[in-house]
Amino acid sequence: MAVAAGARALGFVFYEPSSRFVATDQAREIVNEMPPFITTVAVLVNQSTLEVSRLLEAVPVNILQLHGDETPDLCDSYRYPYIKAIRARSVVDASHETVNYPSARAFLFDTLVQDQYGGTGEPFAWQRLPDSVQKPVILAGGLSAANVANAIRTVRPYAVDVSSGVEFSKGSKDAARVQHFVEAVRCADTD
Repeated sequence: MAVAAGARALGFVFYEPSSRFVATDQAREIVNEMPPFITTVAVLVNQSTLEVSRLLEAVPVNILQLHGDETPDLCDSYRYPYIKAIRARSVVDASHETVNYPSARAFLFDTLVQDQYGGTGEPFAWQRLPDSVQKPVILAGGLSAANVANAIRTVRPYAVDVSSGVEFSKGSKDAARVQHFVEAVRCADTD
C-alpha cells in the first residue's frame, strides 16, 4: 500500500514493545515482495550486535535506523550503514549530539517522550533545527498530511518519516491517510 502510494522507503520495526513490531518472518516475506529501488529499513532500539547480525541474516534490509540509546561504538559495531535517531530535548541539544556519530549516514530528528522510542505522534520545534547538521536530515515527530508540506518548506529535510500520522489506530496504517501524506510531500517537493 505504501509503495503504491509513492513511498520510497519502508521501515520495519523490530522492537518488540512497540505496537508496530513486525516479526522477522513477516518482514522477510514483505521485503522479498518489494519492487526494486525501494529502500528497506530495519528500525531498532538498543539491540545487541548478535541480535542485529541474526536479523540481517534473516531479512535483507538496506539500512538500519537506530532509535535507542546506542553509543557511537555500538552503532559502528553493527558494521552496517545506519541512520541515528536523535530524540530532541531541544533542537540545540539535538544538533550537538550529531557530532558523536560521525559514521551515521543521516540523522532522524524525532520528539523526546520519556521511555518511548519514536512513533509517539508528538511534534517538536522542528522549525528551529539549525543548519549546522552536516549529514542528511530526516524529519519525524508528529507529521501528518496537514503539516508535512509546511515542515518540508521550512526545514528542507532530505526525507520525512511518518507512522502515527497515517494510522487509524496505533499500529494500523490507513490507505487514504498514506495517500494524502505522500501527495502533500510531493506537493511540497515541487515548490
